[in-house]
Amino acid sequence: MADLRIFSYLPNPRIWKATIAGRFAGVEIEIKGAPAKELKSWLWDYNAAPVACYEWHAYSPLARTGRVGLAGERLFKTEAFMDAHPFGNVPAAFAPGGKIGIFESNSIMRAVARLSKTDFPLYGHDAYETSRIDSFLDVSLIFARDAQIYLLALSDGTLDAAIHARAQEAFAFYASGLEQALSPARQVLVGNNISLADICFATELALFMNEHAGGRQLEAKGLSKILHRGVRDEYPRTISHFDRLLRHEHFAADLGPYVDKLSAAAA
Repeated sequence: MADLRIFSYLPNPRIWKATIAGRFAGVEIEIKGAPAKELKSWLWDYNAAPVACYEWHAYSPLARTGRVGLAGERLFKTEAFMDAHPFGNVPAAFAPGGKIGIFESNSIMRAVARLSKTDFPLYGHDAYETSRIDSFLDVSLIFARDAQIYLLALSDGTLDAAIHARAQEAFAFYASGLEQALSPARQVLVGNNISLADICFATELALFMNEHAGGRQLEAKGLSKILHRGVRDEYPRTISHFDRLLRHEHFAADLGPYVDKLSAAAA
């Protein structure tokens, strides 16, 4: 039995926080899920699976209205799922047996580090390093929130200048802090080893690269890409660190094909 089971839409860079950490930590993770549009025909549960049409309908007691990401969709979630995941969102992680749910991608990643079967210091060497890592994880949430709103708006055609401006400001704040943290020539964000802070950064930036798919919409609205061609010159240490992490075998397995595909869209 896997040490952790995660149910999510796929692909999802935020669940790769856990799988990348799992490779460092020797933790076995099982992933279940499907493309986002298909999850409305799944029963959300520890044993999540597609369900036959006769098993679900709009009046089912399991029917619930989706919110962020699947807003307005009719979704089908068991009571056990809602007990484990009171906010009803994915990614949804479960301890073996499904009774205990862990939600929010950073917390799922932390759980992997705590389950570690190796001596790799993913979560720092002491309380101070651990707390500094937490600081990077917390500040990433500021960027991630505005990034999610921005990417969803690009996806559903509701983008406006105000949403773009908030995402641009959030990225500048996040990237500027990372640039400072990597000065003058640091190879990692905390201590002397790759940590959860680096994993979080790499996956959040990979997710944000979905902006490239909305290039035409941005152009039509007179808005520029936040990840424009000159972003490497503005944040050289940050982007170089991203490139460096992508070359690491534990990152490349998940992020390599995903980033390559999004980079091709930007060309």
